[in-house]
Amino acid sequence: MAIMTYREALRETLREEMRRDDDILLLGEEIGIFEGSYKITAGLLDEFGPKRVRDTPIAEEGFVGAAIGAAMLGLRPIVEIMTINFSLLALDQIVNHAAKIYGMFGGQTSVPMVIRTPGGGGQQLGATHSQNIELYYAFVPGLKVVAPSTPADARALLKAAIEDDDPVLFLENLALYNTRGEVPESGPPVEIGRAAVTRPGTDITLIGYSRMATVCTAVAEKLAAEGISAEVIDLRSLRPLDRDTLIASVRKTGCAVIGEDDWLTYGIGAELAASISDGVFDYLDAPVRRVAMAEVPLPYAKPLETLALPSVDSLYTAASETLAAVGTRR
Repeated sequence: MAIMTYREALRETLREEMRRDDDILLLGEEIGIFEGSYKITAGLLDEFGPKRVRDTPIAEEGFVGAAIGAAMLGLRPIVEIMTINFSLLALDQIVNHAAKIYGMFGGQTSVPMVIRTPGGGGQQLGATHSQNIELYYAFVPGLKVVAPSTPADARALLKAAIEDDDPVLFLENLALYNTRGEVPESGPPVEIGRAAVTRPGTDITLIGYSRMATVCTAVAEKLAAEGISAEVIDLRSLRPLDRDTLIASVRKTGCAVIGEDDWLTYGIGAELAASISDGVFDYLDAPVRRVAMAEVPLPYAKPLETLALPSVDSLYTAASETLAAVGTRR
């Protein structure tokens, strides 16, 4: 096991996959000479050259469309969109083309491409640069949407996304880039659509993805110090969604709290809560609780931004209230 940051895990996986397959190329704004806004692609231009590491114009619709065409013709492009907020400029290409070409052409051609893009608040980037709008894409059949929370999963899921013959939106949270963890030096990719039980427990289920999976783990550790056994589920994949793992966990614990880095209304958590209710309603001892961002454009001022984001404290409070409701604690 090597110890590396989330950022390093992404970079080394890109390097390894590009060495393995000459059909893989990178496209994005400032990913070559500048080495990417977040330095994920540092050193790759020097190693692979401008034919395979392509700096693009500031035109998301254009270079995402070019990647779709390249994928249809047999290449395996990996697109970096500087922030998920800018993906809105390529929404038609992603939703109406990448996601639908395989079905509309009766399977005659696939679109094996990956769109890497970071999002998330907490960096004082303002309301239009701090959103988590993965719901827009998780809603769309034909796309796969993954959101790793650890360096190890960043590596394994990126390998899986690159090898997949469907278009994959690969979500990265800015707050995770400098986090560190063990990363296997080799090993197969993980299965897209499979959640991970990262901490077994019996008293309550805590569910999150991306940054909020790490928050769930922190809350579980806090509860463990009080004698509460919390099971933590890291979704890892938003489409396809592993409902079976959620249902099996809540059948065991009888209650659940969901943490999400997006807005509550119509959010990912609403789908998770509905899935749990459909699957194990008779096993629930309390309503499923959801903890999400404040329903406002995210403030720039640091104190206000911090208050608007879900946190260890807000998730812990929801878990404590749920446990009190089922009689596990007073």
